[in-house]
Amino acid sequence: MVKTSVLDSIGQMSEIDKSNMLSFCVEAPNHYEKAAKLAEKLLLDFKEPSAIIVSGMGGSAIGGELLKDWARNRVTVPIEVCRDYSLPKYADKGTLVFVVSYSGETEESLSAFLDALKRGCTVVSVSSGGKLQSFAEKLGVPHICVPSGMAPRATLPYLFIPLPLILEKIGLASNVSREISEATKVLELISDGNSPQKPSNRNFSKSLAKAIVGTIPVTYGFGFFRAVAQRFKTQFNENSKVPAKWEFFPELNHNEIVGWEALGNLAKHFSTIIIRDTEEPMEIRHRIENTKDLMQNLSLKIFEVRSEGRSALAKMCSVISVGDFTSVYLAILRGIDPTPVKTISLLKNELAKNGIREKVIRELQRISRK
Repeated sequence: MVKTSVLDSIGQMSEIDKSNMLSFCVEAPNHYEKAAKLAEKLLLDFKEPSAIIVSGMGGSAIGGELLKDWARNRVTVPIEVCRDYSLPKYADKGTLVFVVSYSGETEESLSAFLDALKRGCTVVSVSSGGKLQSFAEKLGVPHICVPSGMAPRATLPYLFIPLPLILEKIGLASNVSREISEATKVLELISDGNSPQKPSNRNFSKSLAKAIVGTIPVTYGFGFFRAVAQRFKTQFNENSKVPAKWEFFPELNHNEIVGWEALGNLAKHFSTIIIRDTEEPMEIRHRIENTKDLMQNLSLKIFEVRSEGRSALAKMCSVISVGDFTSVYLAILRGIDPTPVKTISLLKNELAKNGIREKVIRELQRISRK
């Protein structure tokens, strides 16, 4: 008698995925639509900035990385992601700063928010509430309030989609709404094809999870799939509870590739996932194929995830969705509830003792009373 995989039993999956992280993967198309509507309601009245900074940490920062990659060949204003307590030295009155913190309580983001205000930057904040929303409302800072009660990494649509829409509102980008509409349709197909009800033999994400279980996954991207590869990595970390790596072409051909040379028996402990696209630049395609040949000679496991859709946004979202599903299925295969992140929670509790967050809040209170 052939044993049924846990991934082909809805009951067993539900027992492991207690907080139902899979539901956020399945419902991603709806979340993208809702995120777009939230951004459309935002009223803005400011000039084109000279620079854009997205301030955030973890799941609240990846939207900025995706924005940077998506905008690289279409927006003339430089975009930087700030994962720190303070902004870069150049930030000034001509800088648009997005402060993103899902909880609205992240001390680094609150500190960057304070720094942006002191420098006279144009600020837009995004959170599900917390001190960030409270001070934004007191100080008249445009704020997008996103739904609460979700794991931050599951809220990517709400922390990413408003950013390109705001760029469209202020005249820095075009056709964003059209791209989001296409992305939503593509995500519906991805969601259906990788849903829990779809059996492993017809479900790409389940098959990929089965193939890489027991290994350290390494994801390679390129171009506007650079941060998509990073998203894969962090989802494996937080959902699957495994170490993971990410790199991107062509940079990885100048360093990363050498790291595989003398791997020997360690090769069996790694699996490589390469993001592909039908419209890859010729120079990138050659690099990918040559890299694959070299790695296959070293007996490394290599898998490909191909994008869907026509626009950059649809392609990015399609691969992100596959990565999200795969990371949750990998957690389930390992018998681990994907939602809790105990180590992060423990670290936050320890850091709360340093008093930095309270100091920032006192300063924000002082400013808001002026």
